[in-house]
Amino acid sequence: MLSQKAKYALRAMLVLAAAEEGEALLISDIAEAKNLPKRFLEQILLDLKHHGLVQSKRGKNGGYALLKRPQDISFGEVVRIIDGPLAMLPCLSRMAYQRCDDCVEESACELRRVFARVHAATIDILEGTSLADALAGNLDPEALPLARAG
Repeated sequence: MLSQKAKYALRAMLVLAAAEEGEALLISDIAEAKNLPKRFLEQILLDLKHHGLVQSKRGKNGGYALLKRPQDISFGEVVRIIDGPLAMLPCLSRMAYQRCDDCVEESACELRRVFARVHAATIDILEGTSLADALAGNLDPEALPLARAG
């Protein structure tokens, strides 16, 4: 499940993505734009800064700005920074792989096969959706690979 912290991070990144290129926004302005708790937002922006997605500027025109273009920042990248691996099972994670404690044989694991499909669909959507895509509003919910009826 997506954490509240990741939701706040994505909302903040969308505010920054909507700003003029190179424009720095104050934390208070970002927080106000999406009704985010300012103190929590400070920590989130520091995490994103340490991972190279945003920069902070000091001075009269200071604040936070994106380091990459909005089309070059995926939802998946932001979620991984804040929440860690996207895989629901540790044996499916590329970055934090661990064999499941109760697993006898991964290749025969029915759970792994099903959740591998879930993981692949999740990765496709989150890595294939940029901040720019979300801002453009051209995401068709009908095009998502949801469960088929019948």
